[in-house]
Amino acid sequence: MDGVDEAGSCDVYDLTLEQKLGDAVGKLLIDWGPGAKAWIQRADQQSKRIKELRTEFKEPDFPGFLNFIESLSRLDKLPKGWIAVLQFSRGIYLLTCPRTKEQYVGSATGEGGFWRRWQDYIQTGHGGDVALKSRDPSDYQVSILEIAGTASTMDDIIKMEGRWKSKLQSREMGLNRN
Repeated sequence: MDGVDEAGSCDVYDLTLEQKLGDAVGKLLIDWGPGAKAWIQRADQQSKRIKELRTEFKEPDFPGFLNFIESLSRLDKLPKGWIAVLQFSRGIYLLTCPRTKEQYVGSATGEGGFWRRWQDYIQTGHGGDVALKSRDPSDYQVSILEIAGTASTMDDIIKMEGRWKSKLQSREMGLNRN
């Protein structure tokens, strides 16, 4: 398809677990090759190499705040440990629109941290932000620009947010209106 799928608008397919491999869930790592990010691969038509077979399940390590980049539509697929990290962290984030290439700098200051704030965008399409209300919802990409320390006040975080808006000129060339 051309264009961008809105968050929550994608098709969902019912998959069934192959019972013969049920005990390998979360333990079997397969090398999918150069097409690893392809929408579909036919493993039944091409052999795939087993990279690792673990004795117990282990979710992927959180990539770190500066390396975290994800689409709003994929947040519900994050490992539970990642969600916990995002729920207990506050700071400054960046939304980028894949369709218009515009950006929005925001802050996560409340309870539930980044995770709760991003859920607002998923539920409303705009998170209450003025410029985002006036446009069609988009499957924004979210990333983290800066983490607030545990002693940071709401005022501290708002100042951090203002600094990033100035650096990225998101008021003049982006979606920030304040």
